[in-house]
Amino acid sequence: MEFVKTAAEIAGIKVMEPVTVVTDLLVSAVCIYAFIKLKKTKSSSLTVKLFTYYFLTMALATLYGGLVGHGFLYLVTFTWKVPGWLISMISVALIERAAIRHAQPLLKPFIGKFFAILNIVELMILTTVVLLTLNFFFVEAHAAYGLLVVVFSFEFYVYRKTKEEGSRLLLIAVFISALAALVHLTQLTISQWFNHLDFSHVLMAIAAYVYYRGAKRIHEDGIKLAQAPFQSRTQ
Repeated sequence: MEFVKTAAEIAGIKVMEPVTVVTDLLVSAVCIYAFIKLKKTKSSSLTVKLFTYYFLTMALATLYGGLVGHGFLYLVTFTWKVPGWLISMISVALIERAAIRHAQPLLKPFIGKFFAILNIVELMILTTVVLLTLNFFFVEAHAAYGLLVVVFSFEFYVYRKTKEEGSRLLLIAVFISALAALVHLTQLTISQWFNHLDFSHVLMAIAAYVYYRGAKRIHEDGIKLAQAPFQSRTQ
């Protein structure tokens, strides 16, 4: 089905791609919920803290993307999309770092340090590329690498070693994220009022909730380990 941009008038205000705006805001709402819930835990785990700020930045990115990048882009120029892209890239870098930190106690020190440095270098290089090209492809490539390669690899390693429920949930979330990416890539569209962007956003919202459940479980398991000091810790 050919991609057709829709528009609606709400209270006399023109809104482009209204369903896309709503589904972007759905992702943002789930991420805000996750941020608030994890923040309330006051976790001392760096892994959980990184997940917490992943949700905050992703909430900001999807809120901005929905309103400025889609709904009211007609009022500004295309380059106004870029801040949302950059925030989303920071968000992905944070969840990468969370997965690396989660696995670090199980890795040789130099391996954990190498990937921690690579995490920063990769973000800096791709941010520069995005600013020079203004091409969303590189934002998507960064997200695909961050979630499907980094987060999946480290959490799969942790799960193989420990059978942690938190890692299992994070792997499920990565799978749902992969489905969202596939929908976006193939432009799978149900109707002009529910296109590939809307479909992928719904899957992203589901994935965000499962990421939250995984991070929450890591926090809960951390508390149990703290109460049993003679058990080996994995975060």
